[in-house]
Amino acid sequence: MHGELDRLLRQVKTVSIVGMCKNAGKTTVLNWILANSRRDRIMGLTSIGRDGESTDVVTGTEKPGIYVPEGTLLATAKDMLRLCDITKEILVTTGIPTPLGEVIILRAKSDGYIQLAGPSITAQLKGVSQQFFDLGADQSIIDGALGRKSLGARAVAEGVILCTGASYHMSMEKVIADTANIYRIMNIPKAETLPEEMTESLEKTLKDRGEALIGGALTDTMLLPLLRSGVLRGGRLVVKDPSKVLLTTDTLDKLQMRDVKLETAEAARTLCVTINPVSAYGWKFDKDEFMAKMCEAVEVPVINVKEELA
Repeated sequence: MHGELDRLLRQVKTVSIVGMCKNAGKTTVLNWILANSRRDRIMGLTSIGRDGESTDVVTGTEKPGIYVPEGTLLATAKDMLRLCDITKEILVTTGIPTPLGEVIILRAKSDGYIQLAGPSITAQLKGVSQQFFDLGADQSIIDGALGRKSLGARAVAEGVILCTGASYHMSMEKVIADTANIYRIMNIPKAETLPEEMTESLEKTLKDRGEALIGGALTDTMLLPLLRSGVLRGGRLVVKDPSKVLLTTDTLDKLQMRDVKLETAEAARTLCVTINPVSAYGWKFDKDEFMAKMCEAVEVPVINVKEELA
């Protein structure tokens, strides 16, 4: 599977690593990519929010640090620089503010552990990736933090790696079902054309035009009355990016049954799903059963981070 992951990564210039939960194996995936790329690629690396600390600030559990090879380009907040044990070459002060100081772009002049606290706004992430390329990077990696905001990284990345695991929930069935739902949302097809901006209510717009561009979140509460009334049948809904889709599996199924097209203005593709069968909270899943069921639930390669990347 190492070769397959490397092949997938080489098909895209920008990659987002999205975690379903803390301790899903996201840092293990990132470290494997960084170690594997050191032979022939210069990587640019940033994060949505903070990452790289040795103890998880949410769960209090030990976690692997982010280890970068010499030559890696980094975008991180100024206050994080003192916590990085690499030799640093400051390249750019971006002017992007964070709670931990301005985002600085630097080059690692030695191998070592780093901590990241990057931009949280899509336009800023796009800008940082472009600066990486201008500075000679071959690929840009965005390390997604916990929460739905990391789904927005899909809007700035061509490829996404979705990381999930036993730490998400004690029930394997729930982990698989919720991961499959997020996978489904992340792979909403790209809209070839965009509807005009709504000037009236969603219901009136659908009745008059049969399609609508949704500016904010798309929720069950918003859609269920429209599904019951029949106004949505055969219609088209376009969202800005998948982070705006807050729909349950049941509602997604109902849209499909009523021939409703759900599309997104921003598109990427999920390269693979990684699984961690061991929870940070003391339980674990049968790794073979977990692998088999996840393979049935998604249509991309599934990688066990404990066995194949650790």
